Amino acid sequence: MLGYLKRLISTGAAYQFGDIVAKGLALLTLPLYTHHLSPEAYGAAESLLTAVILASILLRVGIGEAFIRFYFDDEDTERRERIARTATAAVAWTTTLAALVALAFAGELSHLLLNIHDPLLLDCAVLGLWAFTNLEMAYAQLRVDARARAYVLASGANVAMTVLFTVALVVFAHQGARGLLLGNFAASTVVVICLWWVLRRRFSLRLLADRRSVTDLRAMLRFGLPTVPADASVYALQVADRFYLYRVYSHNAAGLYAVAIKLATVVFVAVRGFQYAWPPLAYSIESDEEAARLYSLVTTYYALATGVVVCAVALLGRWMVSLLAAHRFFDAYRALPWLALGWALYGLYLVFVAIAGRARVTSRNFPAAAAGLAVNVALLVLLVPAAGAGLGIEGAGIALCGAYAVMLAVMYALTRGLFKVGFEWRRLVQLAVILAGVAVSGELLLPTHGLGGLASRIAWLALVPGALLLTRFFHPHERVGARALLTDGHRRVNAFRARHGDVEAYAEDPLRDV
Repeated sequence: MLGYLKRLISTGAAYQFGDIVAKGLALLTLPLYTHHLSPEAYGAAESLLTAVILASILLRVGIGEAFIRFYFDDEDTERRERIARTATAAVAWTTTLAALVALAFAGELSHLLLNIHDPLLLDCAVLGLWAFTNLEMAYAQLRVDARARAYVLASGANVAMTVLFTVALVVFAHQGARGLLLGNFAASTVVVICLWWVLRRRFSLRLLADRRSVTDLRAMLRFGLPTVPADASVYALQVADRFYLYRVYSHNAAGLYAVAIKLATVVFVAVRGFQYAWPPLAYSIESDEEAARLYSLVTTYYALATGVVVCAVALLGRWMVSLLAAHRFFDAYRALPWLALGWALYGLYLVFVAIAGRARVTSRNFPAAAAGLAVNVALLVLLVPAAGAGLGIEGAGIALCGAYAVMLAVMYALTRGLFKVGFEWRRLVQLAVILAGVAVSGELLLPTHGLGGLASRIAWLALVPGALLLTRFFHPHERVGARALLTDGHRRVNAFRARHGDVEAYAEDPLRDV
C-alpha cells in the first residue's frame, strides 16, 4: 500500500505543479486584476470561464475518460498509439465545428449567458473552448504514460505565457474582462499546438482512418457517453451558482463570489492533482482485493489532507481576502469556507467515479449527479432568493456543499454493490468531528480582525494534530510508515546537499582532481 500511496503523491504532485504555479500566480496577481476590473466585469469573465469548462465536457463526449480507461487494457504499443490518434482526432473535430458555430452566433450567445451584447467577449470564450478541450486531451496522453517532466514543462509554459498575456491585456491595454479571457486562452492555444508536435506519433486529424479506428471509437463512445450527463451535471453545480448570482441576484455578488472561488483554489489545487493522478492508479491495479484496500485508505488520507486545509481556510478567510483582493471585494470571505468544503467533497466523489469506472458501469454516475444538481438549484432559490434577501453568496456556498453531500450519498448507494470497499467510517467520522469542532469553535470564540486575531487563529489550528493524536486517529503501522518516509526524505536531502556541495567545490576549483 505504501508504494501505491507514494506513487499517487508523486504523480499528483507533478500534475499539481502547473496548478500550484498557476493558482499561486493567480492569487498574487488577484490584487492587480481586482484593482483594474469592477466586480461586475470580474464576475462576467469568471462566469464565461466556467461555461467554457462545462461546454468542454459535452464536446469531449467522454472520450478522454474512455481513453484513460482503455489504455490500460494491455501493453500493446500499437493499439495504444492507435486509440490515442483516434481520441485526439475526435476531440479536435468536435471542438473545431462547435467553435465555428459559436462564432457565428456570438452576439446571441453573449446575451443568453450574460444578458449583455458583447460578441467580442464571447469570441474570446470560444477560443478558450477550443484550446482548453484539446489541451485536456493532450494532457491525458502525458498522464497515462506518467510523463511527469513533459507535463510540468507544458503546464509551466502555459502558466508563464498566461500571466504575461493577461497582465499585458488587462493592465496595459485596459481590455478588462476580454483581456482576462484572451490572456488565459491564447496561451493555452500555443501550448496545444506545441504538444501536438511533441505527440505527433499519437496525433492525427484522420478520425476514421481504418476499421480498427472505427471499432476503437465506438468502444470509447460506449464507455464515455454515459459519463457525459453525469460529468456535465457535476460541473453544472459549479456553474449554476455563479450564473444564478450574475443573472438573478446581483452582478456585484457574482464578482465577490468569483473572488471567493479564486481563493478557494488552495483546496482546488489538491483536488485537481488527485483528479489527474487517481484514475490511472485506480485502474492499473489488477487485484480487486488490493484495489479495495487502497480505495479505502486513499479516501481516509484524502479527507485528512483536504479537511485540514478547509479548516484553515474557515479560520483565516478574512485575512486571505484582505491580503489578496481589493477592499471592495472583502465580503467574499463569507462564501470562502463553504466553497473550500465543496471542493473537498468533490474530490471524494472521484473515488466513487473510479469504482464505477473499474466495474465499467458508468451509467450509475448520472442519477447521483442529477440529484446533486437538483438539490443545488433548490437550495439556491431557497437561500439566495431573487428579491435580494437571504444569505447571499454565503447561501450559494452552502447550496453547493449541500448538493455535493447529496451526490455523495446517492453515489455510495448506487456503487456499493458494484465493487465492495470497506471504508473506514469510524476514522472518517472522527476526523469530521475534530475538524468541524476546531473550525466552528475558533470562529465563535476568537477575534475576527487584527494581528492578534490572526495569531490566535493560527495557534488554534494546532488543536487539530493534537486532537488526532490524543484520540488515536493514526494506526501504529501508519506512524511507523510516516517515520520511514521522513527518514527517507531526510536521507535524500542530505544526498542532494552532498552532491550540491561537490558541484560548488568543483566550480570553485575545477582542477582539484587533477
